[in-house]
Amino acid sequence: MSDDCIFCSIVAGDIPARVVAETDDALAFLDANPMARGHTLVIPKAHHQRVADLSREESRAVFDLVHDLAPRIEDAVDADAHTIGVNDGPDAGQEVPHAHVHVIPRFDGDGGGPIHVAAGERPDLGDDELDEIADAIGA
Repeated sequence: MSDDCIFCSIVAGDIPARVVAETDDALAFLDANPMARGHTLVIPKAHHQRVADLSREESRAVFDLVHDLAPRIEDAVDADAHTIGVNDGPDAGQEVPHAHVHVIPRFDGDGGGPIHVAAGERPDLGDDELDEIADAIGA
């Protein structure tokens, strides 16, 4: 736990939240500043700033809960689809320094775009550069 983390305060019960699901290692609650009706955050209960900081067990707990909740959220608000996203680090738009997954219900005609717009303009990459990147990642 981190003393100055709002999500850790929610886990501890010091700040109220509209909790929709909980396991031993993960917690899900409605976003206080939702992008859509039913916008839900799924977090590890332990404080970790980035997804890579989670243990495999904690990551599995978070993403298992995302897997279970996504269709339930969609049904609850009669959504047509949903977007699942992670802003992993401040330069990616992460505002709370505690790893979390957004499950955002989507509706026909909602004006939202695909997740591809999150990174701005697409880079112009040739085959050689794509091959280099794939090799560096370990593909």
